[in-house]
Amino acid sequence: MLVAIDMGYGHLRAASALGSVLGTSVLEADRAPLADAGEQRSWRRARSFYETVSRGTGLPFVGPAFRRALDSITDIPKLRGDDDLKAPTAAVRMLGRMAERGLGRGLVEALGASGCPLLTTFYAPAVIAAGAGLPGVTCVVTDADVNRVWVPEDPIASAIRYCVPTERTAVRLRRYGVPADRIERTGFPLPAELTGGDDLSTLRSNLSARLGRLDRSGAFRRANAEALRLQGFDAAVSRVADPPRIALLVGGAGAQVAEAVEALAALGEGITRGRWRVTLVAGTRTEVADVFRVESERLGLSRHGGLEILHAPDFATYYARINETLARTDVVWTKPSEMTFYAALGLPLLLAEPLGVHERCNRRYVLARGAAFDARSADRLLTRLSHGLRSGALATAAWNGFRTMPKHGTSKILAAVAQSS
Repeated sequence: MLVAIDMGYGHLRAASALGSVLGTSVLEADRAPLADAGEQRSWRRARSFYETVSRGTGLPFVGPAFRRALDSITDIPKLRGDDDLKAPTAAVRMLGRMAERGLGRGLVEALGASGCPLLTTFYAPAVIAAGAGLPGVTCVVTDADVNRVWVPEDPIASAIRYCVPTERTAVRLRRYGVPADRIERTGFPLPAELTGGDDLSTLRSNLSARLGRLDRSGAFRRANAEALRLQGFDAAVSRVADPPRIALLVGGAGAQVAEAVEALAALGEGITRGRWRVTLVAGTRTEVADVFRVESERLGLSRHGGLEILHAPDFATYYARINETLARTDVVWTKPSEMTFYAALGLPLLLAEPLGVHERCNRRYVLARGAAFDARSADRLLTRLSHGLRSGALATAAWNGFRTMPKHGTSKILAAVAQSS
């Protein structure tokens, strides 16, 4: 049984990538049929609290207080020496109490009745199912570093197996008390629609066209001719006349709408002059799409062919459309959520302000690999984009992500699940 929770698009995107290859649908632990009305209210309260805190970080005057609150919720202690980090935190104990009161009851009953193993991209279903004594629980971690709440109160007694995206995540889980033989370093589950499977045929085709659009001056190709040849790109990469496409992604909580609007205003002249095209990604949030439409009209861009708004009525439709969009996108502006790992597809990232400690960890991870640039303001975004296209820096970042980041996470996760079942 493949399970996720709508606590932001990241966990659902990761689960959908796995479900697409498995040929199975993703069930959401916080919705019917796994959750009754009472459970849904409990999950809704938790989601509403997190989204309120996330959106509050961008408010004037009170924003710093909300940021401190979010940092407290997502806190990850520093790794020092051999510090023992096994002690359960308040969040771990709270999740245990909520499970005792019935949170996750529908999931536990469904797993018990079907005998199915559980594959989940969020910690709560894994912790709850393992706490109920159910076997065959696998949890896919979706960040470069994680809070103690991902691990049960007694990690030795728990049978959860973890698939992690980075070595640091593995080290972290071991410090939390998870036995090393229950941790598999797999990489992040990227969509097969964007990789083409283990041979990476689709990824290579998309990246070849992307490098042609990003390397406007040819500087990247001249500096990396031998590396391109060794990877089989030498004949395929040529300058493409089409202007590059920039996707502005607003997270599932809708916390960075104002920043996206500021970015659109900064990019407006380039849109009208045909220097680049822009996709505003509103996801499933109608209120965000409405803001984008109003602001596009105000800026005189609403009827321009260089601007589009991606909005879908449900997550399944959104997931299909975002994959189609990313296949033809050249640069992604996003907060460093799980989208950090999409840099492995050869998508250079311009990073907005991180929300929470885990996103700061993701940011460090991708910056260290040369696959992203900070773009915490509209001015910085415009500068990074303009300079990156002239100098070949964005093409270099795309290449760095492709070379240095794991791309086979989906198949490795499914292999790890098969071996443990």
